[in-house]
Amino acid sequence: MDESDVLAERFEEHRSHLRAVAYRMLGSLGEADDAVQETWLRLGRTDVAEVQNLGGWLTTVVARICLSVLRRRAQRREDPLEVRMPDPVVGREDAVDPEHQVLLADSVGLALLVVLESLTPAERIAFVLHDMFAVPFDEIAPMIEKSSAATRQLASRARRRVQGQAPAPDPDRARQREVVAAFFAASRDGDFDALVAVLDPDVVLRSDGGGLRARRTVRLNGARTVASQALTFRKLSPFVRPALVNGAAGVVVAAAGRAMSVMAFTVTGGRIVAIDVIADPDRLGKLDLAGLEA
Repeated sequence: MDESDVLAERFEEHRSHLRAVAYRMLGSLGEADDAVQETWLRLGRTDVAEVQNLGGWLTTVVARICLSVLRRRAQRREDPLEVRMPDPVVGREDAVDPEHQVLLADSVGLALLVVLESLTPAERIAFVLHDMFAVPFDEIAPMIEKSSAATRQLASRARRRVQGQAPAPDPDRARQREVVAAFFAASRDGDFDALVAVLDPDVVLRSDGGGLRARRTVRLNGARTVASQALTFRKLSPFVRPALVNGAAGVVVAAAGRAMSVMAFTVTGGRIVAIDVIADPDRLGKLDLAGLEA
């Protein structure tokens, strides 16, 4: 085995980790894969003979690439309050996907990723690297051209926002599924009071429908408002397919072999606190929904 083959083998040992880092940074599966590929290309152009911790070096490189992507996004954003709906990781409930397990090792729900989208690039880098991957602030600081103390403050600010806006889901997935099933049963039956009962009073519904609103998220707040909207889902009941969305109970709505939407639910304390919907046909077409569209 020559030197290039050895380097490629060593890189492959870190690929899943790098993809997990990039997905949390960018909320985009395609851009995460591009960032990992760019990291590989940079590795090939670098003499790493003196690199003692290749994993740490690769994490730094992919983080810097992601930071550049985040900064370009911020520059292009016309509305500073606009929040992009991240890409979901969708799988079957009755099958274990090892790749998905690695990608979602610390339960990165879609609602959490939505909150991360609202952070500044520096806040997101500091929070993701430190809180999710235990990278020391001293190593993060040079990436964002801040002092270690300032980097710590950025991560702390991001942490407060995440804790306030993305509560941790209930760990019991079977209980999550019961709550989601109750939501669709109430919707199917047109039972407004039952819908309100299964929703947290401050529930948030976010939806990306594509078209003229592509990349923009429509947001509704409050149990009664969301329940009123949910009553319009009753005609979709025959087409609801249970699925795992970012490791939590969710559904794919599909008819005639074509997905119409992916819905992610965050269940906390036995009630739904967030519903995130992607109905953009272009985005749905890029998702791996094999076995979920029948």
